[in-house]
Amino acid sequence: MPARPPRTAHARTVDDDAASAAIVHRIAHGDLTALGELYTRYHADVRRHASRVLGNSADADDVTHATFLALPSIAVSFDGRPPRPWLLGIATRLALRHRRGIGRFLATMTAMATSRRDETARDAESEAVAREEVRQFERALARIAAKKRAVFVLVEVEGMTTDDVARELGVPVATVRTRLHYARQELRAAMNRGGAW
Repeated sequence: MPARPPRTAHARTVDDDAASAAIVHRIAHGDLTALGELYTRYHADVRRHASRVLGNSADADDVTHATFLALPSIAVSFDGRPPRPWLLGIATRLALRHRRGIGRFLATMTAMATSRRDETARDAESEAVAREEVRQFERALARIAAKKRAVFVLVEVEGMTTDDVARELGVPVATVRTRLHYARQELRAAMNRGGAW
């Protein structure tokens, strides 16, 4: 299986989270200017996540906008935790609903199959091998059921814990762990077969 991707680095502080949580509470009380503030803070995170789940930038834009447009009606359910995982959970649910075809896959997952070798030392042959590994990984990932793929992306790419993912998706932790286990197992098996299904 390819090298594990680097976890997404998020340098948000406790103060940033508290300020963002206060913004969500303002939205819950009808302050739509706060919606713009939250959008500015988290738009890039939500869009990147939606793109990974859907593998389609046009649909990722739709899901990103739908996530923020849903907030005035659901912000009352916000419990004050850091808003980023909450927003990613909303985006995941919307992305899974928005998905229009089984053939969609994660076009932005090339980082998942990056070779461990030093980039400068590669020759043309090793570059071709690396590109083929990326294609194999993308094909394998495309064949995993959407719910398993979403959990895999939230844990392995976004760096969320299985407890956080369960809370955000509204499913038991055991379900998240099971989906993650089978996603990893299916990816490993597919890569061992050379990506053929």
